[in-house]
Amino acid sequence: MLLGSEGIKKTILHGGTGDIPKFTTGAKVTFHFRTQLCDEERTVIDDSKVVGTPMEIVIGNMFKLDIWETLLSSMRIGEVAEFWCDTIHTGVYPLVSKSMRRIAEGKDPVEWHVHTCGMANMFAYHSLGYADLDELMKEPKPLYFVLELLKVQQPSEYNRESWALNDEERLKAVPVLHGQGNKLYKQGHYQEATQKYKEAIVCIKNVQTKEKAWEAPWLKLEKTANTLTLNYCQCLLRMEEYYEVIEHTSDIINQHPGVVKAFYLRGKAHMEVWNEAEARQDFSRVLDLDPGMKKAIKKELGVLNMRMEEKNQEDRDKYRGMF
Repeated sequence: MLLGSEGIKKTILHGGTGDIPKFTTGAKVTFHFRTQLCDEERTVIDDSKVVGTPMEIVIGNMFKLDIWETLLSSMRIGEVAEFWCDTIHTGVYPLVSKSMRRIAEGKDPVEWHVHTCGMANMFAYHSLGYADLDELMKEPKPLYFVLELLKVQQPSEYNRESWALNDEERLKAVPVLHGQGNKLYKQGHYQEATQKYKEAIVCIKNVQTKEKAWEAPWLKLEKTANTLTLNYCQCLLRMEEYYEVIEHTSDIINQHPGVVKAFYLRGKAHMEVWNEAEARQDFSRVLDLDPGMKKAIKKELGVLNMRMEEKNQEDRDKYRGMF
């Protein structure tokens, strides 16, 4: 069976029930998918059933791989169909796959959701981190998508998460989520606060990908995203996730070397993992950027000196017992 779009061929493997549902703008579509190469072995690239979680997209929400909307819109509930898609439709698949894999692995908690349309990171790195995806990125190929349509929910039939909102709704949600995160932080509910900050970052990054990098609208969103990420890092410090704090603050510093709070939080994280030289360097940079932080930094350096003396004494005691 040929669909209307060029470069697509559909084969129904299992018939569904009823009429084709309404795929209206804002409808949430839940489905399983399996992606395979067009080789003799039909090599499987990704399989949502193996991961154990079905995929969800919102119609009209500018999902990266927009051809999936076309394919799904030809299906009935319960139908399983195989679609052969030419390279004109599969070029961005490696980016989509990377996002889905990292989310399944529990990585990149502040990376924006797979449902964004953003292509900003497409050429940011030489490798996607997965050899098979790197190969597909270098040389796009036709792919088979085996889709199983599970359900279609109209906008009024489900609670819309941040990734399912439009840009205007996302921007309105950010200060609300920010405030909720701050309140939870003050109450000592750090894990719950991280979820609020993370959701706000998702909203910002979704919108930011529509703007041209480093121009005024993009920079305004970037500033808000950095503020949220640093709040997120404050929670991580409380949760003793020090290396993650170092990672996220370093990302900000590499892009924006004048953000005082990023150096301050990274210095505190370095101090907690006994990186004395790095901590002192970061605290020194804080004073260079904001001399008004002198009292706070003096206090942190006092704590650092005490911790390093304790650590050195522990080391002396340990080595004394070895000889």
